[in-house]
Amino acid sequence: MLASFIIISLLVTVAVVIHYEMLRLLSVIIPKLRVKHRIRVIVGVFGSICAHIIEVWLFGIAFYYMAQHGDFGSLGGNFNGSLVDCVYFSFTNYTTLGYGDIVPYGQLRFLAGMEAITGLSLITWSASFMFMEMSKFWEQE
Repeated sequence: MLASFIIISLLVTVAVVIHYEMLRLLSVIIPKLRVKHRIRVIVGVFGSICAHIIEVWLFGIAFYYMAQHGDFGSLGGNFNGSLVDCVYFSFTNYTTLGYGDIVPYGQLRFLAGMEAITGLSLITWSASFMFMEMSKFWEQE
């Protein structure tokens, strides 16, 4: 259980750092763009989506390796053991969509819960960031 806690803590930390760095980078790049405000918003949205995709893959890879190695638990249901299935599960979990076709067992349930709350937090952080950036553009128009 301790190994699981350490791995999950590191995953959450890395995801938050990736997100912070991407939003910081966007906050520097977006104002420097010499394009219409609408295009700046699109750049911000795609940049934040890229950060989310990287974070989802990070968790998906963790699910894959933790399910394959050690006594961390398993994923069941409509699951064939592939990395693609792990990333798919990660996408549905990160977004808290949760179709329920793949189910975590054992200590992977804790990882699933932590990914869901991390995803929810980072998605709302992106929304807040984009609102702040868009309001700057609205003031300039």
